Amino acid sequence: MVTPVFLTVDTEFAWRHHRAGLNLKAIYDRSIEPMGVGLSYQLNVLRRHGLKATFFIDPMPADIFGIDPVRRMVEAVLEAGQEVQLHCHPHWQQARVDDRGAAHDRFQLYEYDRDEQQVVLARATELLMAAGAPRPVAFRAGSYAANDDTLAALAALGFTYDSSHNGAERKHSRITLPARQVAPVTWPSGSPGIIEVPVTVIEDRPGHLRTFQICALSTEESCDALEHAAASGHAAVTIVSHSFELANRSATRANAVHVRRFEALCEILHQMASVLPTRHFAEMPALRLGQEDAVLGPDSLRTRWRQAEQLWSNLVEERRA
Repeated sequence: MVTPVFLTVDTEFAWRHHRAGLNLKAIYDRSIEPMGVGLSYQLNVLRRHGLKATFFIDPMPADIFGIDPVRRMVEAVLEAGQEVQLHCHPHWQQARVDDRGAAHDRFQLYEYDRDEQQVVLARATELLMAAGAPRPVAFRAGSYAANDDTLAALAALGFTYDSSHNGAERKHSRITLPARQVAPVTWPSGSPGIIEVPVTVIEDRPGHLRTFQICALSTEESCDALEHAAASGHAAVTIVSHSFELANRSATRANAVHVRRFEALCEILHQMASVLPTRHFAEMPALRLGQEDAVLGPDSLRTRWRQAEQLWSNLVEERRA
């Protein structure tokens, strides 16, 4: 029995750089290709390890900056043999060039009703395909900010998968599934629905969940989560990263801790490919739906090591910028 792994990268313009008044080139460089550890670097590491990844690309900034920056992202991903799926931060709809973020629409997708969400998602799909992407079959909301209306809108638009449910991010992730739901499931239950592929979480301390994300888990935690999923026969593992995540927040320096984690994760997935093969959503992999997969439980030593590593990253790496 194998457990498919969805290695995902949310690829987007960071709003903070627009708000800082940076021009298009600077926003692109800092959001998509920061300090040599962005999209191109990630694609090269994936190729070197023979891994498949999904790049959830947000095309919404095209309405103010034009389609070319989005086309550049899409072409890079497709030329590398990876897949493009849809990401969306709806607040870009009302944004204006050079206004430092003064104008914007509602930030979270769940702030829109079902019909409004369908309009937004249809527009996002149109933009992504105009940039050269195949019609998307999978979606992730910006900030995981989806609800059940989002799934209904996606179903109406012909999507097959959503990957917005994240039990560690309950402030914005509002799909009515249990926080500990990590196995794929058709949702809403009892209807055609969408196949929800939740982001994997672990329990880093009793009662507290943490996202399986490059910047959130140490290499040891990631390795333990993968081994737990394989040994337990989990239906899927879904890992999150971002196009800018391997640099510091201001995108002025590579974050050595995060780079090491990404390299190590790719090596682990390469070594475990026989039991944890990476997959693309467009392959429509057979998923065991509705399993009751248990999240990895807490380990105080493992958590303390990550906290120490994170402290080093925050206090030392960031201050070198």
